[in-house]
Amino acid sequence: MGRERYVIEAIFREGRSHREVAAAAGVSKAWVTKLVARYRAGGELALEPRSRRPKSCAHATPRELQEAVLALRRELDAAGHDAGPHTIHHHLALTRSDIPSVATIWRILKRHGQVTAQPQKRPKSSFIRFQADLPNEMWQSDFTHWQLADDTGVEILNYLDDHSRLALASDAFCTVKGLDVVNTFHMAAQANGFPASLLTDNGAVYTGRTRKGKVAFTRPSSATSANNLPLRHSPNSSSNSTPSAPTTTTTGPTAPSMDTHPSWRSTLASRRIPKRPMRHHTSASDATRWTRQAA
Repeated sequence: MGRERYVIEAIFREGRSHREVAAAAGVSKAWVTKLVARYRAGGELALEPRSRRPKSCAHATPRELQEAVLALRRELDAAGHDAGPHTIHHHLALTRSDIPSVATIWRILKRHGQVTAQPQKRPKSSFIRFQADLPNEMWQSDFTHWQLADDTGVEILNYLDDHSRLALASDAFCTVKGLDVVNTFHMAAQANGFPASLLTDNGAVYTGRTRKGKVAFTRPSSATSANNLPLRHSPNSSSNSTPSAPTTTTTGPTAPSMDTHPSWRSTLASRRIPKRPMRHHTSASDATRWTRQAA
């Protein structure tokens, strides 16, 4: 609104040319000419911002079809039958070939005020805030693919505290493997303490439940990782989202699937975390021992 008013005042009050005002305002001369024509036709109200909605839409539902949907809605409702989008779709399919989708029928009904909002039907689970109350109450882990400047592909493994949003660990690998997940987890835990729970997706390096197998991270055994830390020192509970479901839609208490290992709680309570250097190379004996145990 400010620029439009400046252009109009510069032309009508100061008597400046269209070309001069366009250059000063940083707009085209054609735009200034069109604005002046709007002002002469409608006065000050013509300077208000206008809707940029297109005048027509080629793929819009025809008016006649919308009227048919609304008429069928009234007919079914008057007869005491279900008048929802699925029912309307079924009845339209009996008499027409150009029937819209169920979602389109719902949008037509809502646009014409035929849908009554019922917030009381909102599931209680949607009111649960997805955030841990305390640090180390829940960690999240995932890895992302990244391409370096030389076109080399790498995978970046991240651990994040759900409460503080602190980046606990971020390591890059050519390919993230199950043992890399364990090693990075223990390195983060050595610096920040072990979490009460861990939330991940259904990646093969995190869980073997969908394949009915086992992976290094979810095996509470006496096996040792490359940094010689027992794998039994793990979070009290491990949560994995359902297949094809985003991780951020799952909360700890209401996770759709939770793998809980009670033995870990007693292990954590009875054993102290070994205090030994974390950053050293894997010895050949450790790698051989782990390969045999994983097999």
